[in-house]
Amino acid sequence: MMPSLFIAHGAPLLAIENNEYTQFLQQLGQSLPRPKAVVLFSAHWESNAQKVSEVDQYDTIYDFGGFDSELYTIKYPAQGELEVSKEIQELFNKNGIPFEVDTKRGLDHGAWVVLRLLYPNADVPVIAMSVNPNLTPAEQYKIGKSLAALRADDVLIIGSGGTVHNLRAVSWGDDGSVHQWALEFDDWIAHHLHTWDTDSLFKYDTLAPNAEFAVPKFGNEHFVPLFYAMGAADDNRKAALIHRSYRYGNLSHSVWQFG
Repeated sequence: MMPSLFIAHGAPLLAIENNEYTQFLQQLGQSLPRPKAVVLFSAHWESNAQKVSEVDQYDTIYDFGGFDSELYTIKYPAQGELEVSKEIQELFNKNGIPFEVDTKRGLDHGAWVVLRLLYPNADVPVIAMSVNPNLTPAEQYKIGKSLAALRADDVLIIGSGGTVHNLRAVSWGDDGSVHQWALEFDDWIAHHLHTWDTDSLFKYDTLAPNAEFAVPKFGNEHFVPLFYAMGAADDNRKAALIHRSYRYGNLSHSVWQFG
């Protein structure tokens, strides 16, 4: 049974950096069973309607500005997988989840930065998925849960975002220190993930310490992929924190494995 993953995609610079986190993701891609396909919910594809990609080959989207020019030359020419896309659509229909098919959109950096570290040869098919930060956590979890059966068919489900992602609070002059408020928030999230306490997690915005800083109202799209990934392992409720580090004071690089 393939696990599902929540992976923090950090800053776009991860695509050209060699550090503890990039090395971890490279090793993770080598240690996981090779998937038939990857279904990836990206924080950088927001939509009020659930989107399911049906793309033959993806373009690479550079949805960022002001970074090293090398980033804009990177290509990640992943292929789609029509069979898995159709299976997703069938599962959504079966579970009463409305959706729309997208046949044009490429992969944003929330997708290709992570995928390029896991599978640098772009040789694993991808089905890109949108997220809707306006849904409740329970609704986001339900969408992930509806796809749980894919894991038995060697499909890897990934939510790409970040548990602590507040660009207005980061310290760009990174001295290696970690802000206490970010640690307290992540520790609270970790406790309730380990115990699969969805009642508390679904109310993280009012219960978790420092939630207003870690997941600001203007930036919850990076947090919610956690619920899609968690829901995809509802049939085997196990959570493991397999990596956690920080950049710029509080930008979290957390990787959770579910199932």
